[in-house]
Amino acid sequence: MPQSRRYLLISLCALFVAGLAWVYLRSTTPVVPEAIKRGYSEALTQARAGHPGAARVLYQQLGRPDLSPKRRIWLLAELPNYPSSVALKLADADLQHESPDVRIAAIKSISGLVPNGQRSLLLGPLLEDSDQNVRFAAVNALLGLSPDDLGLYFGPLEQAIDAWEQVLKSAPQSAENHYQLARLHLHNAEFKEAQQALENTLRLAPDNLPALVMQIELLDKLGQSDAARQLLARQLKAQPDSAYLQHALGLWLLNHGQSEFALLGLSKAVELEPDNKDYRYDLATTLHGQQELEAAQKQLQEIVQRHPNDRKARVLLINYWKESGQLQNVQILSAQLEQMNPDDPALQQGL
Repeated sequence: MPQSRRYLLISLCALFVAGLAWVYLRSTTPVVPEAIKRGYSEALTQARAGHPGAARVLYQQLGRPDLSPKRRIWLLAELPNYPSSVALKLADADLQHESPDVRIAAIKSISGLVPNGQRSLLLGPLLEDSDQNVRFAAVNALLGLSPDDLGLYFGPLEQAIDAWEQVLKSAPQSAENHYQLARLHLHNAEFKEAQQALENTLRLAPDNLPALVMQIELLDKLGQSDAARQLLARQLKAQPDSAYLQHALGLWLLNHGQSEFALLGLSKAVELEPDNKDYRYDLATTLHGQQELEAAQKQLQEIVQRHPNDRKARVLLINYWKESGQLQNVQILSAQLEQMNPDDPALQQGL
């Protein structure tokens, strides 16, 4: 065969293969309609504001194959307020995303979507992820689960914790590293080591309030409740306007069977940070425990008004209204929830 004809034949074969590849890629890569491409900002706004149809557009955007990691991370942060089988499928798929940051965001999303007992089945495999930060995010998400909840992943979690401890110990000293070490030691019931790590944290960052509160919790675990109370009292005297410490005081009193006094600290925390929905939620549940149902409802109403997408507060408020026989309010709030997310499990269970 002449050389020129051979080159021509090779060129035609190459063109044919390239054409087949183009046809294959065109047929297997989903085409995202322009309307959906332009709908990202609107979907994020609707999800954050709890608008009707928020779940649908949120799922729609997360289903896009062309979404940037940064945008995907923002959407995953909103997903726990819109639970459903579709939401779980989307978050689970992003556990395999090529971006480690997206995988970490998916871990956090699943932590908000899935109860403790089921979480380990989804997140356990991430304990062996190729990226160190993803592995440590999985550890954080599984810390505190019981051995029964962890099941087959009890051993892998302990191994991942040991590996993280070694990384933290060999890393440059910082308050954050010592704080993480304290959390890991507490998980392993290594109280002496946890105390040392907390002391190191506070030496480097004396105003680290989470470390201070963890030190109070540690003293309680060691049976030193008086010392814990005195430490908390000293910190409150030094920082009486700290909402974080007032909230910690309320929870400490609640855990020690002093619910009536706990309300004072929890109420003060809400007064100092009225937009903090976690503080207000804890106040509402404590009020409910004290049989102050109307006051508890008002706190939850305030959360729903300030944070319309807060599903947890909305569902609890519906339950509280049911208790008091306010069925019209139940119907209104249930209808709003259905408009936001018709596949919400609470609605499926006959909320």
